[in-house]
Amino acid sequence: MDFTLTEEQRELQEQAARFAEKELVAVARELEATNTPLPRAYLKRLAEMGYLGINLDPRHGGVGLSHLEAALVLEAVAKLSPAVAFPIFESCFGPVLALQHFASDELKGRIIPKVCAGEMIVAVSMSEPEAGSALTDLKTRGEMVGSEVVLNGQKRWCSGAGHSDAYVIYCRLSEEPGAKGIGAVLVEKGAQGVSFGKAEQLMGFRGIPSADMFLDNVKVPAGNVIVPAGGFRKLMEAFDLERCGNATMSLAIAAGALDYVLDYVQQRRQFGKPLVDFQAVQLKIAEMAMRIDAARLLIWRAIANAAQGLPSLRESSIAKCFANEMTREVCGAAIQLMGGYGYNKEHPIEQRFRDAWGWGIAGGAIDIQKINIAAALVDRRFDQRR
Repeated sequence: MDFTLTEEQRELQEQAARFAEKELVAVARELEATNTPLPRAYLKRLAEMGYLGINLDPRHGGVGLSHLEAALVLEAVAKLSPAVAFPIFESCFGPVLALQHFASDELKGRIIPKVCAGEMIVAVSMSEPEAGSALTDLKTRGEMVGSEVVLNGQKRWCSGAGHSDAYVIYCRLSEEPGAKGIGAVLVEKGAQGVSFGKAEQLMGFRGIPSADMFLDNVKVPAGNVIVPAGGFRKLMEAFDLERCGNATMSLAIAAGALDYVLDYVQQRRQFGKPLVDFQAVQLKIAEMAMRIDAARLLIWRAIANAAQGLPSLRESSIAKCFANEMTREVCGAAIQLMGGYGYNKEHPIEQRFRDAWGWGIAGGAIDIQKINIAAALVDRRFDQRR
């Protein structure tokens, strides 16, 4: 078992960090200030660097590297800003993976090359007003009418709503109750009957648009079905990799916070000496570093054990849960170490704290991950309805 990155992996990681520092700093500040998504010109730059298809099939425009290489790039860019890294997250760890694993060759060939080229953003739309953690309660329906699927319903917390070009819609495709009736359909933005609600004003995640999505007799070709009714388990297997992407975003936020505060405590002086010379500060930054390293190793374990496939529910849930809790602790500690400066918008730590909190809600809340972990340990699912 070797925990050392190869020379090629280190070079990829360093290249991504240099790219982010050279080309994305100004736009990251703009997205935070204006709460607008990454401009398409920068999306094309991410594509030119190969970052939108690192772990995607070369037959569809991807680079064909492993999920671990994708995580290395995602962490390096997200250390600067989750908003500028979000297209990498969605293409390498989000809904595009469901397309690659489960969609027809025709649908994959039509959509994935455009994602890799920076010409299309694909978002996922899972939650509904009455179906969040209880995802099998979703009500959005897709009815087969001839050679088309007709969709009706309302989706909530759709990241990229109105900005993305296509959406992987989790919906009910048969009358079977619960998970048995659920599948997924690709709906493109311009389809007749698709509309969006007002943009959500969130505590963090500025630059990552979120809104309700409304489907009113939306008709798409039957070939847009990614997973038919009864394929809910497949969808959640793909979501296990999304958890690793979520965890990597948490990791990046915390690692960036530690980098920043390490510089601060060496420069800031109190009582005639740098803050880092105080034992209490030394203990705190050591604890922060320990938690960050532990999160990184848990994420890498889940990803490495998946190879080119999909990680286990247990390992991906442990990685996400630990990273989500860790980043809240680390960013909170960073604010405390910086005092009033950490609480001031002139420094990036308060933004990191706000962003850090969101990842433990998005993609399955922390407590839901703990239930998943317990279920994996005893090898059975727990019915929350009884």
